[in-house]
Amino acid sequence: MTLMICFHNTLGGTVEEFHPIHPGEVKLYTCGPTVYDFPHIGNWRAYVFEDLLKRFLMFSGFRVTHVMNLTDVDDKTIRDSKARTVEELRRYTQKYIEAFMAERDVLNILPADHYPRATGHIPEMVAIIKALRDKGFAYEKDGSLYFAIDRFLAYGRLSKINLEDRRPGSRGDADEYAKESVHDFALWKAAKEGEPAWETEIGRGRPGWHIECSAMSSKYLGRTFDIHCGGVDNIFPHHENEIAQSEAANGVKFVNYWLHCHHLVVNGEKMAKSKGNFYVLKDILAKGYSRHEVRFLLLSTHYRKMLDFTEEGLLQARASLERIHNFLVDLADIKREGPAGPEVARLIEAARAGFTAGLENDLNISEALASLYSLIKSANVLKDRGDLTKADAEALRTFILLLDKSILATEVARGIVSLAGSAAADLDARGEATVLEAEFARKIEERQKARAAKDFKLADEIRKELLAEGILLEDTKDGVRWKRVPASKP
Repeated sequence: MTLMICFHNTLGGTVEEFHPIHPGEVKLYTCGPTVYDFPHIGNWRAYVFEDLLKRFLMFSGFRVTHVMNLTDVDDKTIRDSKARTVEELRRYTQKYIEAFMAERDVLNILPADHYPRATGHIPEMVAIIKALRDKGFAYEKDGSLYFAIDRFLAYGRLSKINLEDRRPGSRGDADEYAKESVHDFALWKAAKEGEPAWETEIGRGRPGWHIECSAMSSKYLGRTFDIHCGGVDNIFPHHENEIAQSEAANGVKFVNYWLHCHHLVVNGEKMAKSKGNFYVLKDILAKGYSRHEVRFLLLSTHYRKMLDFTEEGLLQARASLERIHNFLVDLADIKREGPAGPEVARLIEAARAGFTAGLENDLNISEALASLYSLIKSANVLKDRGDLTKADAEALRTFILLLDKSILATEVARGIVSLAGSAAADLDARGEATVLEAEFARKIEERQKARAAKDFKLADEIRKELLAEGILLEDTKDGVRWKRVPASKP
């Protein structure tokens, strides 16, 4: 099968066929967290989108080298840490780096190959700034160095910024600024009293935010690489400035494909702590939603569409996962012997083609999921007619678990098979042990002990308690299975 993957390239504003620089290899850079606080749910929308992209490229046979930066020195980290030295700054940001990594794993996001910290790459930044100064693209003012955007004729190509809005000679020291505030940006900031600083060939000070990504991406991926991702809020000024300084310094194209995901809003409004709708991941999990439901909601809206994060959306994500999970549970009950039939093979191949075609079309996840739901609907018709064999069921199960393991990463098979008689353990899409929610697992084990002690009254009470929580237990000769059903709470 010949792949024809297409992505919407922000650089040209059109959907383009994807051709990596080196066949079979993709070099990917994604903007990582600024580690002055915990990531909010909008940040995770971007990281889940990038995980979907990476997983699909790997599923399609590409070897992906992925770099995600950790911004541990900028205006925000210095402001919130109140650090006076580099070591104080590194200690402050380390706890947020560790929190980010932990939450990344909670959401089943594949780790990057490299997580360079900005503070660990000062020499690389200085080298680029020196090259810009030597080529006439940078100038010094009061100990700081600035990039002169009017000397880079292609400035504005990514963001479509109108340079006529720029006030001649205006400079900006802030890392971030409004779209209408076009001005020369700081490459290197002169040291200030009470702030961390480095002694370098270009003076004592610290880097501007934008130079960090140019230095780290070129070190690990080369001066030109395939894909650069981020949120739409990164397009200007951050990514526009990355292009300008990288191409001015190196004399070659910086990035071939730019992919940007749209904003996440909450109940139709921009997230803000003052509105009480600002959420980090632990806030959502504390409401009783699982990490799989959060991940599924974040990936199930096309990345270039605004995502409205709502309780209704989380419940829809839960229902979608339960639909897939319960289908797999029902497949486990099929006992009819016989070979796999051609009709099921045709259904699987149609679903495979539809799922792949959807993601090839600029990561159209809605189209991809529709093909999976269509497979389940058609297979349920065959199941209800009694036309499925165990071999058919295994073929269906294997295909769905392949998609989940490779792309969706929601562990929809959990709870279908018990391990070594333990009701607390279950199988995920990789066939490895994962853990059911701790409280549910404890109750299931308690029920098993009650049954072993022939205390059937207590066992029945626990079963009803779990059913009230939406967990249906089924006692089989192979052990206890569970599946999610609508909760029976009064």
